[in-house]
This record gives sequence, structure tokens and C-alpha cells, in this order.
Amino acid sequence: MRLLLLIPLLADFWLLVGCSPTARVAHNSTMIQSEAQALIDRGEATGDKEVVKHAERIYGLASDIHGQLPYLEDRVPPWLTTLWWCAAAAIVIGICVILWQTGIGTAIRVAIGWIPRKKVVDADLAAGMLDPDKPEDAREYVAARRASDPEFDAAWRRIHKEKS
Repeated sequence: MRLLLLIPLLADFWLLVGCSPTARVAHNSTMIQSEAQALIDRGEATGDKEVVKHAERIYGLASDIHGQLPYLEDRVPPWLTTLWWCAAAAIVIGICVILWQTGIGTAIRVAIGWIPRKKVVDADLAAGMLDPDKPEDAREYVAARRASDPEFDAAWRRIHKEKS
């Protein structure tokens, strides 16, 4: 239902930006020529030479517009350029948010080898804790993890508060 309400707005927007000014001038000039020809026919049918004379002048001026059209150039208004850049930025930000929230961004980072430094340090501590040749134990791992990650530290405190 809401989509049906948006269709007229989208159509108006498309008409606003979808047709170049040169194309609109060409279309309007053709319509003026058609109207002028209708006036010429009507003036000849009624014998009104004044109407025919003015209608032929209008027809000639519209023909001159068609002759000048190849030398015209469409220009994009600055506000439309800004709108396009803003829309492109919003799309890029939206894609980044979707990638981040779905976890696909993490998979891409791992695939290209860009792993955050904190995660590398955390993995090194965990590997040291599991390696019997190294002196680190679980307490040192937890202490280092709490020192490096404030969210982990907050979760750790909450769990220990609930247990007490």
C-alpha cells in the first residue's frame, strides 16, 4: 500500500531529472510546430491570411530552434550532483553496515589477512597458555585479556558479581 503512494512521487522525480533540458526543448518545439501547422490549415480553410502569416512565422521560429539544438549542451545543476554524491555515500555506508552486522565483513577481513592487532595478541596469549613449554597459565591469559579488552573486563566483572 505504501509503495502505491510512492509511485506518483517517483514518477514526478523521474520527470524532473530523467529528461534533459535539450530533449524537452526539442519536444516542445515539435509541439509548437504541430500547433502552428494546425493554425495554418485552419487559416487556409477559413481564408484568414493574417492567421496563416503569423502561424507560418511561429512555424519558422520553431524550425530555427531545431536548427540550434545541436549546439546546445545539457548541464547538470549543482544540487543534483550533490544529491547523487550523497546517495552514493549513503549506499556505500549502508553496504558497509550490512557487511559488518552480518559478519561477512569479518570473513572478508580474515580472507585478505587483515586481522586486528588486539586479536593477534589475544591469540598469541591463548597459544602460550596451551603450550606446555611456556610459563603462561590461564590466570595470566585472563588478566591480559581483561587488560586489553574493556568489554571482556565488564563481562568478567558481571559474571563474578552474579556468582558472589
